Amino acid sequence: MKRIKFTNLLTDTFSSSKVLNFTIFLLFTILLTGILAARYFLFQSIISDDGTSKRDVVAYKTIKVVDTFKTNQYKKEMAQKIEPVLTPAEDSYIINNFLSLEKNILNIRAKKLAFQTKKDEMSLLFDFDSTNYYKNYILNYLINAENERLDNTFKKSRKTLDTLLKQGITEKDFEQNNLNSLILRNAVYETTKGEMRVISALLEQVIVPNMVVDEVATEIARKNAVNSITPATVTFIKGEKIVEKGELVTKVKRDALQKAGYNVLQLNYKGILGIFCLVCFGVISLLYYLRYFEQKFMNKDYMSIVALLSVVTAIAATLLPDGFSFYFLPFPALAILLSIFTNPRVSFLTSAILIIIISISLQMPLQPAAVFVIVSLIASIATAKIRYSRRFDLLKIGVEISLAMLFFILDLYLIENCITEIDHAVIFTNAFVGFVNGLLSGVIVLGLIPLLESWFKIVTPYGLAEFADHNQPLLKRMQFEAPGTFSHVLMVSNLCEAAAEAIGADPVLARVGAMYHDIGKLKRPLFFVENQTYFGIENPHTKLNPRLSKMVITAHPKDGMDLAKEYGIPPVIQNFIIQHHGDSLASYFYNQAKQQEGEEKVTEEQFRYTCPRPNTKETAILMIADAVESASRTLKEHSPEELDAMINRIIQDRLNDGQLSDSPLTLKDLKTIAQTFSKSLRAAHHQRIKYHENIVQELEEKAMKKKFVAPDKIISDDELKVEKKIQKRLQKNNNE
Repeated sequence: MKRIKFTNLLTDTFSSSKVLNFTIFLLFTILLTGILAARYFLFQSIISDDGTSKRDVVAYKTIKVVDTFKTNQYKKEMAQKIEPVLTPAEDSYIINNFLSLEKNILNIRAKKLAFQTKKDEMSLLFDFDSTNYYKNYILNYLINAENERLDNTFKKSRKTLDTLLKQGITEKDFEQNNLNSLILRNAVYETTKGEMRVISALLEQVIVPNMVVDEVATEIARKNAVNSITPATVTFIKGEKIVEKGELVTKVKRDALQKAGYNVLQLNYKGILGIFCLVCFGVISLLYYLRYFEQKFMNKDYMSIVALLSVVTAIAATLLPDGFSFYFLPFPALAILLSIFTNPRVSFLTSAILIIIISISLQMPLQPAAVFVIVSLIASIATAKIRYSRRFDLLKIGVEISLAMLFFILDLYLIENCITEIDHAVIFTNAFVGFVNGLLSGVIVLGLIPLLESWFKIVTPYGLAEFADHNQPLLKRMQFEAPGTFSHVLMVSNLCEAAAEAIGADPVLARVGAMYHDIGKLKRPLFFVENQTYFGIENPHTKLNPRLSKMVITAHPKDGMDLAKEYGIPPVIQNFIIQHHGDSLASYFYNQAKQQEGEEKVTEEQFRYTCPRPNTKETAILMIADAVESASRTLKEHSPEELDAMINRIIQDRLNDGQLSDSPLTLKDLKTIAQTFSKSLRAAHHQRIKYHENIVQELEEKAMKKKFVAPDKIISDDELKVEKKIQKRLQKNNNE
């Protein structure tokens, strides 16, 4: 049993689809890594393996680079010059030691011992140096001095100690052995030399440094000093040689060559592995986002178009010659294309990830990368607001992007110019290249959209707008072969577009899908009531039994799919054709069959459509709009109350029948859809004023009477008013 479970686990883990997806992922990352790494082999480094230049290089512009070695040296020297920041410590310890020493001296003096014994005990209180010539004098003074004199000496010592503690005593004072001189400088005035020796001996026993180093403040002071250092720079004037052939290339000259646009790197296996890991991380990040937030784009068509555009952009970056501006890279066009084929969120994220990968892999400067990220965001947002019925709007987006690039490039140079002087020719060249890049992005996108739509079978809003043209073959056929159906789909498409826009769905897709949803009726147009009236024929269903009629009617979605595939209608529109009835009940023929055959012989399953239910907002809107428009034609009066009741009844029937269970529509959406349908149908079925049939004849007779009126007869004011009202009403009627 365990063996079977383990086998199932392996089968599930290494299923063919997962292995295929992983293989595609691995191949794509290897391909993108190879393309980016190829630049280091296509454009060989200008520096040879021994670190010398392969040829003479002249600066084509004024280049200023930072000498990092000298700058770091200056910073170290400045940091060493900063003195440690000292802060006062607690002084009570020193004062307590002095008071303890004073007490011990007095205790020894008070003892009834021999002089030599007292001297020996007193000497233990002091750490006299062997070179101290005043040791005996100090001990004799402390033992034999009168109490008043000794007390005065202690007071002077205490005052001197207080002065020293306020001034601060550092480790440096002890290191330089100048504590004695420090005591002498701060001693109380009117002190004899002998007394001064005693004071000095007392204080030397208790004084310790009361100023300690504040490490944090010292570090801050050193950092401030280091940051104040202006970087040492080296300038290569335009026309000056940066390096000569065979010259050893220093760090400064290497930076200058790189700033001039030359390749100074040699890529080894570690670098290739680093690029591969960077590409993998970027691709995985995008896939995770799509999986959790944009699941609908996780299919081979969308993934293929993202992969192709990424590879093409990477190739363009790799083949960009040394010395050329990075602003030539077509990142704006990439952002517009991805925004059209996916959505602005996916477009910006994909563009940003690709910009990061390319800029790091190819050592692109920070300024172009920053400009492209911001411009990609602007391009994604601008594309979301265009009208897809007008391709010219793409050129307008190109103008907006070009102005944005021009502004950001100049702004970044304005900031950079505060730090280092930049050649104005370089600024204007890059600004011009960025401006032209923005203009061309609209043209590039305009030319690539039809090709990409054809290759990947993805219909963009531009393609949808083309399918809405009434001159399309299927719509043209419908106008002549099924004119009643054509009138119906036009009304349904208007309803779908208005409802989709009201709930935030895709109005263009809803409109176009609605225009094609009934193309299956072209196979048997006369079996549908809306066409029978136009051609003036008898309803053929009167001669058929309900089961056969149901088969004819419910076949039109599948007939429509056959025609859609024959005429190359894209899958996104085919969903409307096959889903607009779902598996709903053909109630008219079901009820007719029950009457003819009896309820016990007829089941609902026998009279249902056999199609999938709507699974998108747009197809669900179509299902409701199709039923609402058809039902509105059967109403005798189109008052707001009757329209609202009819719409709500149809929506409730679809909900009860489970036809909307697979769609993402919410109850709030359904309420909004009902309100939108009601407004649209009220506008379509508005009432007119009923005029008198013989109003023209009455006016003509009145005009004839006026010609023969007697000169003395006067027309009253009331008659003039009535005549004017009639003329205005007639004119209004003619205009309508």
